[in-house]
Amino acid sequence: MKKRSKKYTEAVSKVEKGKVYTKEEAVKLVKETSTSKFDGSVEIAVRLNLDTKKADQQLRGAIVLPKGTGKTNRVLVVARGPKAAEAKEAGADFVGDTDILEKIEKENWFEFDTMIATPDMMPLLGKLGKVLGPKGLMPNPKTGTVTMDIKKAVEEVKAGRVEYRTDTFGNIHSVIGKASFSEADLLENLEAFMGQILRIKPSTVKGDYIKNISIASTMGPGIKIENSFDK
Repeated sequence: MKKRSKKYTEAVSKVEKGKVYTKEEAVKLVKETSTSKFDGSVEIAVRLNLDTKKADQQLRGAIVLPKGTGKTNRVLVVARGPKAAEAKEAGADFVGDTDILEKIEKENWFEFDTMIATPDMMPLLGKLGKVLGPKGLMPNPKTGTVTMDIKKAVEEVKAGRVEYRTDTFGNIHSVIGKASFSEADLLENLEAFMGQILRIKPSTVKGDYIKNISIASTMGPGIKIENSFDK
């Protein structure tokens, strides 16, 4: 059995077993129970009442968190001509077309966090699907990373956009900030994220849509939150 650190044991002792906290109590507690020596992320896990075998209940998208993620995102834009120039002006870290794709393929280069591409570049990106897909780097229209509005896409990623998608069990996981964020900022990001999840509720869902919600800091214990977001 894995031995837990003294810090983790102390953090767990602060979370009452079986208790469901208000969102205000939860963000306060998630900061108190952050045990990492670095500035850990605060992550949210939402279990939804979805049948992911149905196409309309496979949720995927992105949202710009009002207070950002606390992380600096390195953005690669795959585009040509005026759209490449637009990417550079918008603050993309890397811009290219076939040259940059060859670098990824031949040099195993992945010094970026998000890839954005114009629709005309997608056929060239197809052969890299096997390496980009597993890393979660393949651009997708549903998350706004395949677009002609390059300026908006780059600015949103830099501002703190997070992507989400349901797994096979109907769970959604995402980052909503850092442990160093103020309680007010974490709460604002939490409310914005849950607001988005409610907005994309499939019309075919029967019964309660949200089964449970929890947040946790990196290496910290999970904290259950009551669902007051759709009240």
